[in-house]
Amino acid sequence: MPRLLTYNVHRCVGVDRRLDVARIAGVIAEHEPDIVCLQELDVGRKRTGFVDQAQSIADQLAMTFHFHAAMRVEAEQYGDAILTARPERLVKSGPLPTIRGVPGLEPRGALWAAIDIDGATLNVINTHLGLVPREQRLQAAALVGPDWLSHPDCTGPTLLTGDFNATSVTRPYQALASKLADCQRTLGLRPSVKTFPSSFPAIRIDHCFTSPEVVVTAVKAPFSPLARMASDHLPLIIDFEIRPTRGPAGSDASGSGASTA
Repeated sequence: MPRLLTYNVHRCVGVDRRLDVARIAGVIAEHEPDIVCLQELDVGRKRTGFVDQAQSIADQLAMTFHFHAAMRVEAEQYGDAILTARPERLVKSGPLPTIRGVPGLEPRGALWAAIDIDGATLNVINTHLGLVPREQRLQAAALVGPDWLSHPDCTGPTLLTGDFNATSVTRPYQALASKLADCQRTLGLRPSVKTFPSSFPAIRIDHCFTSPEVVVTAVKAPFSPLARMASDHLPLIIDFEIRPTRGPAGSDASGSGASTA
């Protein structure tokens, strides 16, 4: 059964303030995911020793990866990545809207990969929304809109995940949940699986939204000593199956109309 892990890695600096890329890779490897969506990665930044964290984690997991730099300052980059050992291709990556004139806001973005899951093409979109509600609403609207989830190529099995910095009572969350199903609500989980802060998870801001073709079977957040220390978020793990689609002659077929762009 395929498994996705989404994880805000906090530039690989743990709650003990120690920078340790291998520790993050160890947290991920323990759960053997097929797809990994990471947020808050540093690439070539002085503050984290000029390491390409996306490349390093992918190498340790024996996965390919795509990285989107939401922020660039000369050679230094900061952003998000999708990693997998499955056949894949990048469909697109790009910025999300922000609010001008508000000091301290970081640029935000998203990236979209098409990943082969046992013959079916799964659209995976990974993102990290901002901290200001008005900014989040613009970003959620963009994700629901024609550049992303409503793009003509975004058909068939689709999964949107990441750190949304928004709980389930907020308008940005509700905008996304109007387009795709929150996997935790689909399973009727009570209490819900929370991921932040890692030392005492009390808030649900890391989400996974799925199209009807994606059948979520389990959701969990590991609470091991390693996971509690490695980042200020716990990883969110989603086990799923892809529901077969009906072929033109009425027979089951596992292909989808996913992007060819």
